[in-house]
Amino acid sequence: MGTRKTMQGGSIVTYPFDRSVASVQILLSTAGRPLNARIELSQGPNSNKQYIDIYTENGMLRPFFAVIETPGIDNVVRVVNTATSEFSMIACVQPYLIESGSDGTDGWNNAGIRDPRWGGRY
Repeated sequence: MGTRKTMQGGSIVTYPFDRSVASVQILLSTAGRPLNARIELSQGPNSNKQYIDIYTENGMLRPFFAVIETPGIDNVVRVVNTATSEFSMIACVQPYLIESGSDGTDGWNNAGIRDPRWGGRY
């Protein structure tokens, strides 16, 4: 989880996350070609899916980056390259904020930034 993945056009990559992950960071880019993608978030087996469609003319000059909250349990982020097969893209999805107490991280995210909601010294 959290590694760069090259996705050919039409491919789908699924990233399941533990309940301790409060938010995820997503980076999508290309090698200078157009970026066409869909990001889907589903929470639990019978929940409504949330999604966002993304388009940019040049995925190297204008990559897509977002932090998405993932409250609750059984969160799954799905990245779909909606372009044709010759337009590949690079996707990286990883935890951004892990809740305190669930895995001993005490509110620190992967970037080494402490979330102010957990209090304490910074």
